[in-house]
Amino acid sequence: MAALDDLLPRWDFRERHARVVAAPADAVYAAVRNVTVAEMPLARGLMAARGIVGHGLPRSDRPLLELMRSLGFAMLVDAPPSELAIGGIGPMWRPGARLRAIADADDFRRAEHPGTVKVALGVELRADAGGTRLETETRILAADADAWRKFGVYWLLIRAPSGAVRHSMLGAIARRAVAA
Repeated sequence: MAALDDLLPRWDFRERHARVVAAPADAVYAAVRNVTVAEMPLARGLMAARGIVGHGLPRSDRPLLELMRSLGFAMLVDAPPSELAIGGIGPMWRPGARLRAIADADDFRRAEHPGTVKVALGVELRADAGGTRLETETRILAADADAWRKFGVYWLLIRAPSGAVRHSMLGAIARRAVAA
């Protein structure tokens, strides 16, 4: 992914998922931007489980990207209809932890805060014989050994549920794009 290669060219942890959607790229991109938490019941449940301690229950009528931005993630790349990326910096293993403010992609690239991880989530769309290939990739880079250890334990616990959320998200995006 070009955006992630630019934003976070090296990483400690990574997760990738893909799906072919029988819709044109502009419809898929619009679905990525507007898919709501309500369209992803599994994601809502898992986010609520984490949110009980931290930010509270997510509103189901809000687009997922809007929800993530309200939690402190920043839009770093928005290149319709082919690519977008969001990022956050903080102690992600701590429920309710405040994320550091990020002004833009340059700020994200330069930021170095001990005791935190950088998280970048990229979405890329490419033409495919079946419509549009929709790919997501999440990269995480720890600022130091202590953050790596803490996030590593957290990653062991959340990697499978995080993957399930990603599959739920891809399905919801596909349904929304095809319906459009």
